[in-house]
This record gives sequence, structure tokens and C-alpha cells, in this order.
Amino acid sequence: VQLQASGGGLVQPGGSLTLSCEASAAAFTFFIAGWYRQAPGKQRELVANITSGGNTVNYADSVKGRFTISRDLAKRMVYLQMNNLKPEDTAVYYCNRRDYGIGSSQEYWGKGTLVTVSS
Repeated sequence: VQLQASGGGLVQPGGSLTLSCEASAAAFTFFIAGWYRQAPGKQRELVANITSGGNTVNYADSVKGRFTISRDLAKRMVYLQMNNLKPEDTAVYYCNRRDYGIGSSQEYWGKGTLVTVSS
């Protein structure tokens, strides 16, 4: 399975961006899809994730109220709507999906997309 992330770019503080992640294949069963980010000199961190049923979402405290994660199963897409962006949101953003089977799991990562928040 390949994950293709897109939508990064340069945006001014207070602006918005939407990141998209398309999977080359659907998960057969339960999965958790998410977005991570890595700023220069920092460790990769979880930004948000969502379960395949869409009923459970988690956000990093730093993005709560500003970012929204969603998924479209039919299109094999996961989105991250980012509003009120701040300079500290500048990072490479990676999409991730972990597929769960009976007694096993498989994790996939996409190549990152750069988000730069600067005036």
C-alpha cells in the first residue's frame, strides 16, 4: 500500500491549508489513519488520527480547535483541514495508516509534504 500526501505549501499566519492523503488500496478491516509532523530539529509527533469508522478522533493539544481530520472510505482519502495556522505549525507532514488484522497489524507511511507558515 502506498500513501500519497499532498496539499502542503507556504501560508501566512492565520491562514488555512488542507492536506490530502490518498491510499493506493483500501484496508480490508479496521484501520487507524493519521497525520504526523516533524519540525526541523524535533522528533516526529502525532497531529491527529481517526479510526476507520470515523467515530474516534484524537488531536494533539497544540492543534485542538484548529485542525480537523476526516476520511472518505470510498475515495481511500484522509484529510487534514488546518485553520488559523501558526509559525510553530511549520513542519513536514506525513500521513500514516495502520491496518489491523487478526493478531497482526501493518503500518504504512507516505512521503511528507512541507507546510511553511510564515509572513
